[in-house]
Amino acid sequence: MFDWRPFLFGGLASSVAELATFPIDLTKTRLQIQGQIFDNHTQQLQYAQKKYTNMFQAIYRVSAALLRQATYGTIKIGIYQKMKRLFADDIRQEKLYINVLNGMFSGALANAIANPTDLLKIRMQANHPSVQGKGLFTAMASIAKKEGVRGLWSGVLPTVQRAAIVSGIELAVYDCAKQQLICQLNSSDTIGTHFLASFIAGFAGAFTSTPIDVVRTRLMNQENSSSRVNSTAASMPYKGIMDCFVKTTRNEGFSALYKGFFPSWLRLGPWNIVFFIVFEQFKNLDRTLESRRAIPIDQHL
Repeated sequence: MFDWRPFLFGGLASSVAELATFPIDLTKTRLQIQGQIFDNHTQQLQYAQKKYTNMFQAIYRVSAALLRQATYGTIKIGIYQKMKRLFADDIRQEKLYINVLNGMFSGALANAIANPTDLLKIRMQANHPSVQGKGLFTAMASIAKKEGVRGLWSGVLPTVQRAAIVSGIELAVYDCAKQQLICQLNSSDTIGTHFLASFIAGFAGAFTSTPIDVVRTRLMNQENSSSRVNSTAASMPYKGIMDCFVKTTRNEGFSALYKGFFPSWLRLGPWNIVFFIVFEQFKNLDRTLESRRAIPIDQHL
């Protein structure tokens, strides 16, 4: 019988973590698209920031972020947990490099499927003209109509690459750190252990993923000009991953690849803490319910 629980717990915990850290993620995205020599959205961003006098209304337009986690988080965590048990029966038999590969595969596959929701989230956070004043599904349909269905998968390659790196590092480092804390330092499998292990995983994920995250964000924020009659180089400044990487470092310096690092870390740190603690609590609750179901009814009385 198919076990759906890792998928459900992963999706719910991811959505809770996304909701808790969305303001930081919004800050990170806007930092990463600023300073581009070809950036033609700066004035629109400034206007948008002035337009929303109530910042809470602007920050918590999280429908796209939650939709993304409902798809990406569900698939990623479900597949990762399933694949772990294909190679090891329990946590003591797990190997770091196997978990890294499992995390890379599950993250890449999940993000390849969920890329349209990721694209929509970034454009909504950047207040891109293609999504201004539109609802969630109306905006997605507008992008598909104007840029083609392939436009929904703009930036899919750097997105998949980032997902592979982040998932491979975060999930494997968390499991490894948790195992070491429990086995080597005689820590208990408690919220404190989950907190420390997730903090380590968040820093490792932010450090390794920020450069490709900058490239991914800039590629996704540029509008596909293939559908425009009067397309110009300015409307499509980057031709691909390497072109964006070269132009960014040449025009803004190598440090530009770490734009938004601290917001990224401030997001990934709390995001991982919230996610793993909530995920572990779902697992604990499930184990408690399982044990209660295993006890005869008369022993509950």
